[in-house]
Amino acid sequence: MGGNQTWITEVTLLGFQVDLALEFFLFGLFSLFYTLTLLGNGVILGLICLDSRLHTPMYFFLSHLAMVDMSYASNSVPKMLGNLVKQKKTISFVPCIMQTFLYLAFAHTECLILVVMSYDRYVAICHPLHYTAIMSWRVCIVLAITSWVFSFLLALVHLVLILRLPFCGPHEINHFFCEILSVLKLACADTRLNQVVIFSACVFILVGPLCLVLVSYSRILLAILRIQSGEGRRKAFSTCSSHLCVVGLFFGSAIVMYVAPKSRHPEEQQKVLFLFYSFFNPMLNPLIYSLRNAEVKGALRRALRRERPM
Repeated sequence: MGGNQTWITEVTLLGFQVDLALEFFLFGLFSLFYTLTLLGNGVILGLICLDSRLHTPMYFFLSHLAMVDMSYASNSVPKMLGNLVKQKKTISFVPCIMQTFLYLAFAHTECLILVVMSYDRYVAICHPLHYTAIMSWRVCIVLAITSWVFSFLLALVHLVLILRLPFCGPHEINHFFCEILSVLKLACADTRLNQVVIFSACVFILVGPLCLVLVSYSRILLAILRIQSGEGRRKAFSTCSSHLCVVGLFFGSAIVMYVAPKSRHPEEQQKVLFLFYSFFNPMLNPLIYSLRNAEVKGALRRALRRERPM
């Protein structure tokens, strides 16, 4: 990095820019949602670890999704909650950049984990006789590690490209956390290379995986329709519909934010989309999987029976 660059030491997160009473209301509401996010994903993760019946590839990847969701929310929500009740809504520049890096890393990881989960369902329904051979524990571990490592490496590319820029103002980010596009507005240099890399990464990590998921589920749908047993068809559809709900929420909001033309979405609408993407999705995922999955509900009942005193 050049010696003539000017570094910002801290920036102000403008957040939602509402009156004080509404800020305290939002603090209470978002605190409740954040608690539910940690509690819901923690319960899912605990059930998968403790119940041997859930020690299957499907729930192995679901446990990774729960870890990603908890990490994802914890990266931005605590700072947002703190700023809602503080007059000085600032963050130091280095933690801001780290927040950007972790946000990208966890978002990429969730994309890849959802794709791997769709592949797992494709093999389970379309090739049931070869499922244990194809989705061996070695394959599952390799897929999970690859998803995490590749995601952090891709986020590192964005980080390196950000750190090459001089940052000399403005000292305000019109957001509730250090989202990458907002951070780039602080740079006093040409950011076209960053924009190109961001768009290319979106196509690679969002559009490409979404196409793979859609192909997998088109094959799954055809296989489900060929199942003779009505009970088997309902069970397969219930499992897959939970995953499709999560995929729709995650990829849909992400593509709207990063791929759709920005002129259609003013900054305030973008904040709402990011709030949904980085806050509500992690809270809804465990609810979707627990409410629509008989095995998870069964594991929860067994855990509660064990805890109940005789």
